[in-house]
Amino acid sequence: MTKRWAITVEYDGAGFSGWQRQRESLTVQQVLEEALTSFCGESVTLHVAGRTDAGVHALAQVAHFDLEKDTDEQTICGAMNHYVRPHAVTVLSAREVAPDFHARFSAQARRYRYIVCNRKPPLALMRGRAWHVVAPLSLDSMRKAAKLLHGKHDFSTFRASGCQANSPLRTLDSITVDQQEDLFVFEAQARSFLYHQVRNMVGSLTLVGAGQWNVDDFAQAFAAADRTKGGLTAPADGLYFMRVFYDSH
Repeated sequence: MTKRWAITVEYDGAGFSGWQRQRESLTVQQVLEEALTSFCGESVTLHVAGRTDAGVHALAQVAHFDLEKDTDEQTICGAMNHYVRPHAVTVLSAREVAPDFHARFSAQARRYRYIVCNRKPPLALMRGRAWHVVAPLSLDSMRKAAKLLHGKHDFSTFRASGCQANSPLRTLDSITVDQQEDLFVFEAQARSFLYHQVRNMVGSLTLVGAGQWNVDDFAQAFAAADRTKGGLTAPADGLYFMRVFYDSH
C-alpha cells in the first residue's frame, strides 16, 4: 500500500547547484532521491516546499514523496542519512502524512533568514554562510526602510527577471532586521516569494544601511515597481530557508 511521507531536511547549499534536479550538476533533490532509491529500490520523486538556488542553505526544508515499501519514520531517517553521505544533507525527521498533503501547495507560510557579516576583516568561519559587507551599516535606518515592505504590495522592484510568477503582488507577513555584534540578521515571512525577492530586498536595504540611500530613496525605488530602480542582488550564500508552516496537516 502506497503511503505519503514528509521529511524535514537541513543542508549546506555550498556544494549544490540548488534544490531542483539538473542534468549535469549535483543538486539536493538528486542526492535525496538517489538515497531513497538505494534504500527501497523504488524510483521516487520528491516535491519540495520551496526550491532553493545554488549556494542557498536550509535549516528545515520540507519535501514529500510516495512510497510503497512498508517502513517507519526512524528507518526512513536512518537509511536516508546513511545513503546521502558524504554530502552535507541531513534528514532531521520523517512522518507519514495524509494522501492530499503537498509540501508546496499545502504550505501556509515560508520563512527565510539572510545574514550579513559587517566588518573589515575577511571571513573565515562565516565564509560561504554570510554576505561580507565592509561599509558600516545603520540598524535603525534599515529597520525604518524595512517597515515599508510589510503588507501587500507590488514587489516588482525586488523581482528577478527570470521570475515565472503570474503576478508581482505578494503579501509580506513580517520582516525584521536585528543586530548581533557584527552580524545583521534579516528575517522575512510570507505565503510565497518572488524569485530572488529576499536577496533583492536585502541588497537594497544595505544601501540604506550604508548611507548610499536614505529611506525616501528606498521608498521611491519600491514604489517604482521596476527592478532597474532597485539595489543589487545579495549573494546566495547568506540566505537560509528557515521554516515552512502548515495547517492541520
